[in-house]
Amino acid sequence: MNKYRSHNCNELRKKDVGGIVHLSGWINKKRDHGNLLFIDLRDNYGVTQCIIDKDNSNFSKLEKIQLETVIRVKGKVLDRSDETINKDIQTGEIEVVIENFDILGSCKELPMPVFSDQEYSEEIRLKYRFLDLRRKKIHENIILRSKVISFIRSEMNKLGFLEFQTPILTSSSPEGARDFLVPSRLNPGKFYALPQAPQQFKQLIMVSGFDKYFQIAPCFRDEDARADRSPGEFYQLDLEMSFVEQENVFEVVEKLMANTFKKFSKKKLMFDEFPKISYEDALLKYGSDKPDLRNPLIINDITEIFTRDDISFEIFKKLVKSGSKVRCIVTKNTKDKPRSFFDNIDKWAKEQGASGMAYFTIVKDKEISAKGPVGKFFSKEALIEIMNKTNAKEGDSIFFACNKQKELEKITSMARDKIAKDLDLIDQNIFAFCWIIDYPMFEKDEQTNKIKFSHNPFSMPQGDINKINFDKPLDILAYQYDIVCNGIELSSGAIRNHIPELMYKLFSVAGYDKEQVDEKFSGMINALSYGAPPHGGIAPGIDRIVMLLANEKNIREVTMFPMNQNAQDLMMNAPSEVNENQLKELNLSLKLKK
Repeated sequence: MNKYRSHNCNELRKKDVGGIVHLSGWINKKRDHGNLLFIDLRDNYGVTQCIIDKDNSNFSKLEKIQLETVIRVKGKVLDRSDETINKDIQTGEIEVVIENFDILGSCKELPMPVFSDQEYSEEIRLKYRFLDLRRKKIHENIILRSKVISFIRSEMNKLGFLEFQTPILTSSSPEGARDFLVPSRLNPGKFYALPQAPQQFKQLIMVSGFDKYFQIAPCFRDEDARADRSPGEFYQLDLEMSFVEQENVFEVVEKLMANTFKKFSKKKLMFDEFPKISYEDALLKYGSDKPDLRNPLIINDITEIFTRDDISFEIFKKLVKSGSKVRCIVTKNTKDKPRSFFDNIDKWAKEQGASGMAYFTIVKDKEISAKGPVGKFFSKEALIEIMNKTNAKEGDSIFFACNKQKELEKITSMARDKIAKDLDLIDQNIFAFCWIIDYPMFEKDEQTNKIKFSHNPFSMPQGDINKINFDKPLDILAYQYDIVCNGIELSSGAIRNHIPELMYKLFSVAGYDKEQVDEKFSGMINALSYGAPPHGGIAPGIDRIVMLLANEKNIREVTMFPMNQNAQDLMMNAPSEVNENQLKELNLSLKLKK
C-alpha cells in the first residue's frame, strides 16, 4: 500500500467487502441519479464503480468535476445486490462508497471522449494520442503488444537464440527503400543512415561465430504509409542462424508462430504444417504472392482453350493471339444466384480499370450448356474441356478475365477476394499461414528494362553454384521465402550468399562492378573473405503480428505513437525546423524547392 492506492481498479472482489480502501485513477464515466452519483474509476488494470450520496459534503464537488480528471478516493467496499451486479467487469460484484477524495490531476475540456470507442479523425486521434491510448480497445491492443513481445523473447531464448543489439547509426545501402539520413557533425559532408533492417550486421554476427541471433529490431524506411505499414519506423523480430538450410529456418519460425498465435488468440490455425507454395504457383493460383488461404477460390489458366475452333468468343481469341492470357475463377453451386450478383462483379471489375469479367453458369438439361451473356460462344465440347481443367461441375459458375499477365494477375487476385467476400466464403476465426518459396533472383525493371534484384541481393541462388547460367538471369531461382498469414506478408527471408566471388558475379548481373560492391558493402565483403559459415534468417514484422492477433485492419491501432499518412508526428510536431546554429554545426545549408 502507498498513499495513492491500496488496490488497483481491477482488484477488489467479494472478499474485500467491509474493508476501507484507497483507489486512484481517471474518472471514466459519471451517472447522476439525483440523490446518488455513480463514478466509474479507471486505471491501467480496469474499472471500479464508486458511489457517493448527496449527504456527503464532497457530492457537489464530484458532480461538477470534468471526466478524465485524476482522483484518489477513500471509501468502504460494499456488496452489490444481485440485480445490480455488472458481469461485464471483474469488479462487478462490489462497489466503493466514497468517504472523501482528492484531485491528483485536473483535466481541461476533452477534444474527444475517452470512455467511447467511437471513430474520430486521424488528425484528432494522433494529435491527442495520449488520450486516444486511454480508450479501452487501443489500450488493450498496446498491452497485448507488450505481452506478445515478451512471449516471443521467452520463446526465442528457449530455442537457443541470443539477443544482441545492432547499430542504429550506420551507412547507406541499396536495400529497396529510401534511407533516413543523419548528418555527421564530426565528419563534415558525410551522413549516417538509419538502418532499413539490421541485414548486414546480423550476417556479420554469424561470421563472428555466434550461432543463433535475434533482436526486436527498430527499422527505418522513408516510404509511404499503408494500412499494414507505418511510415518511418517499424519493429521486426530479426533472427539469423548459422549452418542451416531453408527448412531449418522454417521449422523454427513455424514453431514460434504456432505457439504465439495459440497463446494470444482463440482462433484456430488452419494448418499444423504451413504449406509451401512456389512464387510461380502463387501468382497463377491466387494472382498474388500474398495469398489468403482462408479463401477457397482458385484461379485457373485456360488460355489454350481459346485456341479452339468451336469457341466463337472472338474478343478473347484475338487478345490471346496477341499474347494475352485468360484466367478464370470457379464459384461452386451458384446457379441460383440472381443475375445482379454476376453483373455486380462485372461492374466492379470495370471500376478497377479492367475491361470487366465475363461469366456463365454451367447447366445440364439434356446435355451440358452454359447460361449467361457469353455462354452461347462455347460448344459443349469446349465446356467439358473447361470443366475438366478447372474441376467445375454442373451448377457452378465461371468468371473470366483476359489481359497481359501482370494486369491479369492483379485483377484476378482482387476478383478472387471480392467474390469470396460477396459469397461469405472466408472463415474469420482461422489463421492460415503459408510459405512462398522459389522466388526469382532477378527481375526486369518495367521502366528501365534493366535487370535488378527481385528481393534480397544477399541471397544464395539455388542449384549447383558452379553450373549457374548467368546468361539467363531471369531463370535463376533463389533461396528466398516469405511467410504470409491471411493475405498479409509478415516477413521476407533468405539463405544468404556467403561466398564473395559468387556475390560479385550476381551483383555484376544487376549492373554493379566490383569497386561499387566493395564501396557499398565493404564490411560485409571483407568479413565474408575470412571464413563465413552458411547462414540464413528471416524477420517477421512485430506490428503485423500484433495487428492480426488484435483483429485490427490498420497498423496504427497496435502502434503506440504512430505518424500520420504524411510521416508527421502531430503530437510532438515532428519533423520540425532547426535553427541556423544547428545547421552551422553540421556544415549544412538549406536550399528548399519553391
